[in-house]
Amino acid sequence: MQSSDITIIGGGVMGLMTAREFLDAGATVTLLEKNGCGQESSWAGGGILSPLYPWRQAQAITDLVLPSLKRYPEIALDLHEKTGIDPEWTQSGLLITQNPDEKLAREWCENSQIKIQTPDSDFFNQLNTEPLNPIFLPEIAQIRNPRFLQALKKDVLNKGVQLIEHCKITDFTLEHNRIHDIKSNYGKLTTSEIVLTTGAWTREIFQKHLIGLIDEPEIYPAKGQMLLFDAPLNTLKSIILEGDRYLIPRRDGKILVGSTVEHDIFNKKLTIEAHDQLSHFALTLLPVLKNAPMIKHWAGLRPATTDGVPYIGKHPEIQNLSLNVGHFRNGLNMSPASAQLLVDLILNRPPVVNPEPYQFFKHLRKREVV
Repeated sequence: MQSSDITIIGGGVMGLMTAREFLDAGATVTLLEKNGCGQESSWAGGGILSPLYPWRQAQAITDLVLPSLKRYPEIALDLHEKTGIDPEWTQSGLLITQNPDEKLAREWCENSQIKIQTPDSDFFNQLNTEPLNPIFLPEIAQIRNPRFLQALKKDVLNKGVQLIEHCKITDFTLEHNRIHDIKSNYGKLTTSEIVLTTGAWTREIFQKHLIGLIDEPEIYPAKGQMLLFDAPLNTLKSIILEGDRYLIPRRDGKILVGSTVEHDIFNKKLTIEAHDQLSHFALTLLPVLKNAPMIKHWAGLRPATTDGVPYIGKHPEIQNLSLNVGHFRNGLNMSPASAQLLVDLILNRPPVVNPEPYQFFKHLRKREVV
């Protein structure tokens, strides 16, 4: 393996977007992935380009989401033109049927310059629901995440990334507070700067290979299960959010149903209980789905932190190690700004957002107070 300016470990959306940002800045990049790129939580999610109820989230999440959402149309168009793969960025809008914190929602939308509307009765023609302060956010978009990941992978390969998939890390050589090399089933790789974009597996890497240096990041796997219905075109026009469940219509008519949040240890086993809960939700809210076959049931592992705020920045003790991890349910909709922030910090560029809320020590202080 040849050494590069930057070695990224983890080939999900965060790793691919971070690689793309470095490559566009003129750096050479090696990307290591333990399986195939984009096969974990980035692939398994729904692709809604907004947090669920963003006004209930930490300000640090909003600060990464808003610049990311502005960049997505251009990123999707650029990827389509350069790779021939359409990520299907679609401004389908988001209908929230029941919103008890309407005042907070309207304040957040006003402050964030996100258009908000009160939906009329036509929005509910096919829905079996009891609306409570419903709102419609017409500018919220979605992306077809499996195709987005395929396009990202092809794009970074075109830009010259050295991609090594099915690469199992066996050890790090740490000398004088720097990682000198990485040992793997592909041999030894001498490193300069290392970035971890390893999602739910980040804590495990620290425990196995970097134990005793400093407390590992507080990141835990949170399983999410989803269903897919093969519905006719235009069965549903906008994303529907009710409670903690949602329906997402794709361009070809297929409708995703999500999702559970299960705090499990690296277990992607599908359960009948989750299947039945999601199916009941979908068929109750949108009864016409009873005529559509359910064609897929899957699970992914999100990298959860206590407050949903990720770790982005340099490690406080290992001089050439940085992290871009812990985005929980918001990896897709924070990835452009998250990648840009990390590259800003490593290349000493003015940061796209204030980096302090995402720093390693910031998380440790929060945990000690608790």
